[in-house]
Amino acid sequence: MTNKITELFNIQYPIIQGGMIWVSGYKLASAVSNAGGLGLIGAGSMYPEVLREHIQKSKKATDKPFGVNVPMLYPQIEEIINIIVDEGVKIVFTSAGNPKTWTSFLKEKGITVVHVVSSVKFALKAESAGVDAVVCEGFEAGGHNGREETTTFTLIPMVKEQVKIPVIAAGGIGSGRGMLAAMVLGADGVQIGSRFAATLESSAHINFKNTIVDVKDGDTHLTLKELAPVRLIKNKFYQEIQELYLQNPSKEKLIELLGRARAKKGMFEGDLDNGELEIGQIAGLIHDIKPAKEVLEAIIKEFNSVKSLIISL
Repeated sequence: MTNKITELFNIQYPIIQGGMIWVSGYKLASAVSNAGGLGLIGAGSMYPEVLREHIQKSKKATDKPFGVNVPMLYPQIEEIINIIVDEGVKIVFTSAGNPKTWTSFLKEKGITVVHVVSSVKFALKAESAGVDAVVCEGFEAGGHNGREETTTFTLIPMVKEQVKIPVIAAGGIGSGRGMLAAMVLGADGVQIGSRFAATLESSAHINFKNTIVDVKDGDTHLTLKELAPVRLIKNKFYQEIQELYLQNPSKEKLIELLGRARAKKGMFEGDLDNGELEIGQIAGLIHDIKPAKEVLEAIIKEFNSVKSLIISL
């Protein structure tokens, strides 16, 4: 299939694998790219030289396009950006910050830039900054979210109505049906995170992968809004947050409870009690762990099947 997104990234299918922290290393990114989508390395949980290593391994593992997701608030952002340029990466997804900061610099280096947004206001700001496309992420998504709490299927048509650049839908999408629904609402492509977290190539700990498969509706919740809203699985750490909220805590008390490396502890090291377990609401529809290639192929097969059925009605 060919559309604005496949042409922008020179890929077969308009499916982007989210650049998730502690989950999206070179194995996952290259597997998705080899299967016809766009794989993203998640730089947010990598030291600069670790990112360089993953980029170099991705270049060996695939001859297809792949990119890097960069949170703009990363403390060593300049070093990360320079490594991306040095290694010849041609696609960068930015998030969690002002797209004006680096977009012009990256574009001057011949890099395609996409920014993740959670509202129409930020989509327009990203467009004015010169990005090539926006990812519109609803609050169904796992991990850190926008403060607006706008759902994906509400956000997509509102953004599509206002911007001229391609729109990629994210949040709550993990199947061919979800992909088709997003595109009917105006999306040119989809970014999928949680479904790819539960794959063989994901760098997440097996304990976390198995927990994703066990998640039911209502098992995740958006919390810590005073710091940076994050969707978590309801585990022991989550319950500690809720108990602290009963005391009307200060921001400093929340920061103290959060501490450091909670996401690494939960998602990468497999501590299911004391770690942050970041996953989207779509986890309730994830029932197995399988290769990324099979995940992508199943999404496309279902997309085409449901599309044909609707056309025949």
